[in-house]
Amino acid sequence: MNDDCCGLAWCDGCARPNPGQIGLGALLRAPDGREYRLSERAAQPGCNNEAEARALLATLRQARALGADRLRIASDSDVVVRLTHDASSSEALRLAPLFAEIRAELAHFDEVELRWLPQHRNTFADELARAALGLPPRAPAKIPRKRSARRK
Repeated sequence: MNDDCCGLAWCDGCARPNPGQIGLGALLRAPDGREYRLSERAAQPGCNNEAEARALLATLRQARALGADRLRIASDSDVVVRLTHDASSSEALRLAPLFAEIRAELAHFDEVELRWLPQHRNTFADELARAALGLPPRAPAKIPRKRSARRK
């Protein structure tokens, strides 16, 4: 999918504690470069996987409300990416109705590409999800430095 003719979105969800209150976050970018932010608390509590799935659903609904028909979405939840694509999965059966809602929302678009990306590349959506719960941004991940070999 070409970025010039479709919307782009990054979504994330968090549950604090896990399970607990759910925060949803997303950054949507229209083909003309305009950006839209989503940061809201879900009505009901749930677990981290439910938070991630609800964030995707909210992102799809927001994109459709903005008139998107082609969309590329990035999520740092491999569970959400896998279960969205696999309607026959028996993983997370409790969330099956939520994933059915997601797939129904996907049907409103001409084309959607959903991809996984590492958490450290999804920080803005993470910050929006955390802000919905009044939480500060996550501290940057510490990357271990290589120790130089010391000679005796």
